[in-house]
Order: sequence, then C-alpha cells, then structure tokens
Amino acid sequence: MMIDAQHLADRYVALWNEPDPSARRDAIARLWLPDGVHYVRTLEARGYEALEQRVTGSHDKNVRLGGFVFRAVRNAQALREVVTFNWEMIRPGNGEVVAVGLEFLHVDADGLIVGDYQFIVA
Repeated sequence: MMIDAQHLADRYVALWNEPDPSARRDAIARLWLPDGVHYVRTLEARGYEALEQRVTGSHDKNVRLGGFVFRAVRNAQALREVVTFNWEMIRPGNGEVVAVGLEFLHVDADGLIVGDYQFIVA
C-alpha cells in the first residue's frame, strides 16, 4: 500500500475549511469508509451522516463564525495502515496559530479512513 501521506493530510484539512455543504458531503465520502469513525475527546462520529454533522459543527464554529482557517503542517507520514500529521488553526489576517492538533488516521488498503483519532495538543 503506497499512500501519499501529505496529499491525504491536505485533502483531510481542506474538508474542514469547505464552505459548501454538498462539497463537504462529497469530500467525506472520498475520505472515509461508509462506517468510518472520528474520535475527538469524548465525541464519536460514526458513518457519513455523523461525520457530516461533526465537520459542519466545527466549520460553523471555527471557520464561518470564528473566521479561522485550518492548514495541514508539512509533516505527514505513513507507516503501513497509519497516517499521522499535525494541523493548525490560524487567524488568516496575521497567521497567528491559535490551535494545534495531531491526527492519527487508520486507513484501509485504498487509503480510505477506517478510524480517525484527533488530539488537540495546543
């Protein structure tokens, strides 16, 4: 299995910035398996509908209302069926980093996300 880890990280992070609900749904289907799961803190979002609610909620709070933008750090790496990378939430006007996360993605042989473990590190 050859995964372009940085390409996956860039696509993943672009989803969280996507303003169009239809494009978000399409991106979720291109990133996750139908029964894929996303974990963050005490939240579990399993399946496309729950994933869409999770991403939309984050987008509304952080991007649409908060005015922030997410970007993938250029440190993505793949090892067997795991991809890890960091992301940053920035203030576009001055580039200030206001949050940092670590993504641990368990992927299948086609590079689709089986399990997404999100850690907020700063």
